[in-house]
Amino acid sequence: MKTRAAVIYEMQKPRPYAQSQPMVIEELDLDPPGEGEVLVRIRAAGLCHSDLSTINGDRPRSMPMVLGHEAAGDVMELGAGVKDLKVGDHVILVFVPSCGHCNPCQEGRPALCEPGAKANGAGTLLSGATRLSKNGKPVGHHVGVSAFAEYAVVSRASLVKIDQTLPFEEAALFGCAVITGAGAVINTAQVKAGSSVAVVGLGGVGLMAMLAARVAGCRQIIAVDTLDEKLKMARQLGATHTVNATDPNAVEQIRDISGGGVEYGFEMASSAKALDLAYKATRRGGMTVTASLPHPTHTVSVPVSQLTAEERTLKGSYVGSCVPNRDIPRFISLYQQGLLPVDHLMSERITLKEINAGFDRLADGASVRQILVP
Repeated sequence: MKTRAAVIYEMQKPRPYAQSQPMVIEELDLDPPGEGEVLVRIRAAGLCHSDLSTINGDRPRSMPMVLGHEAAGDVMELGAGVKDLKVGDHVILVFVPSCGHCNPCQEGRPALCEPGAKANGAGTLLSGATRLSKNGKPVGHHVGVSAFAEYAVVSRASLVKIDQTLPFEEAALFGCAVITGAGAVINTAQVKAGSSVAVVGLGGVGLMAMLAARVAGCRQIIAVDTLDEKLKMARQLGATHTVNATDPNAVEQIRDISGGGVEYGFEMASSAKALDLAYKATRRGGMTVTASLPHPTHTVSVPVSQLTAEERTLKGSYVGSCVPNRDIPRFISLYQQGLLPVDHLMSERITLKEINAGFDRLADGASVRQILVP
């Protein structure tokens, strides 16, 4: 079958993207689903910094490729062996397919699935297959999803079935922003009620971390960003304090507010400088968690003796340390109860032809989550 999709052929094109057009809207060939695969009609997809990091070259991928990893849609066709879904089911797409058999999967850590990571790195589905092509030449799958398109063939292991009462545009956010941000707080850090928390970087993932800190019962939630508009939004969503990261005394401000440093610092800005800020703002015995993916060559310097003498923890969080089939329904339930207002993250709704301009807005920090409706 044919599908319209946003194809990237070259990374690091200059801004503004509305002029350089790193993504080209084209009609591609999409093969039917193979064994263990599913054809999904994409109903909504979020524009995320993880997509932007491929466009700007921070996260190199094989080219050409259809980007997009945060999405929801409905099932159109089932490949051989898929017995637990039916045509018409609503699904959220997850950007790390889990095989269920490797050591991390059997340990309950599907975000670290080894075959899933290998397939994502190669731009294929979990099976190793490529279902997208142009003039007979393969086009890569972005982390097994490729949601900036009308249709996608994905592994069954990339899908979580959801309640059909949840609107697609809201459901899409659970595939990345929610599980990454809320998961970092609830699963990775296991934040305790009554704690103090600082969240550095207030994009979709950072704001979700902040909202999850509220659900966890934190006494102080310090929101940190370089943009005053983001800080204003954070206050509206429940931050107890805000700090502008451009202030040279930002760390001191956070430590003063929290009485010597926060117990949990979260870095969500895809910046080594932001991680350094979050670490320095964390108190003795505290934990600093990063869920972002800056350029692979970027590093931070940490005094090793400090890790020991102050019993500090510096920890990474990928996919929010989530078990998607367990955690996505839980987070949806919290949203439906009004405890996790995911819908407040939604900004503009755009179409495929507006996608390059949409990434300009994302790079400028002018939007939290734009929703693409193919």
